[in-house]
Amino acid sequence: MYAREINGQEYSFGVSGKLIRNVLVMYDRQTNSFWSQLLGESIEGELVGTKLEFVPSWFTTWEQWKEMHPDSLALNKGYAGAQDPYEFGYYNSPDAGVIGETLNDDRLYTKEFIVGVELDDQAVAYPFSVLNGEPVVNDTVGETAVLVVYDEASTSAVVHNRTVNGQTLTFSQTDEPFRLVDAETGSIWDGISGTALEGELAGSQLDRIKNTTSFWFGWKDFFPDTLIYGI
Repeated sequence: MYAREINGQEYSFGVSGKLIRNVLVMYDRQTNSFWSQLLGESIEGELVGTKLEFVPSWFTTWEQWKEMHPDSLALNKGYAGAQDPYEFGYYNSPDAGVIGETLNDDRLYTKEFIVGVELDDQAVAYPFSVLNGEPVVNDTVGETAVLVVYDEASTSAVVHNRTVNGQTLTFSQTDEPFRLVDAETGSIWDGISGTALEGELAGSQLDRIKNTTSFWFGWKDFFPDTLIYGI
């Protein structure tokens, strides 16, 4: 998710119908520049090289979101139920998208879901198959200490910077869903929001880091030198 304001001006976006390495390409209606959905950057046109501001978001189930935010508004998709035209053909097929792979890399299954993080000129993929057994990951990407929090039931993942006020923290899961504890101070944290709820650091906030939930084939085509956590 990205902010639509650039240098104080609000832009509106649409789907161009184009793909780059199987990733959607947007366009803005003000300049007709093209934008990469994955990169959040203009790749062609008047605004080429301009980056959109990352806005923290969270991929989760409607049931879980309603529980957390019961007064939320929801987009009316125009039909009832949870229809998905890709469910039986596309997802179950080993094919790599519409236009095939750019790079052959069999370290993971073509359609393995991963959480991708790119920082300090380094990319790391966190496979769902690894996160299922390790839902709280303390890692370093480039020079940034990161925390990956994952929920198998909803396949939800968020990534935070785990350094607060110059102190790098090490997190582990408690018995309560989405509640973490840090080893350094014993403070209790909300794993989704990154807010310290109890303890010495109560009220402190972890900074969110941009992450992308993607098929493996889509991620490695953009980041061919990506590392894979746990493999």
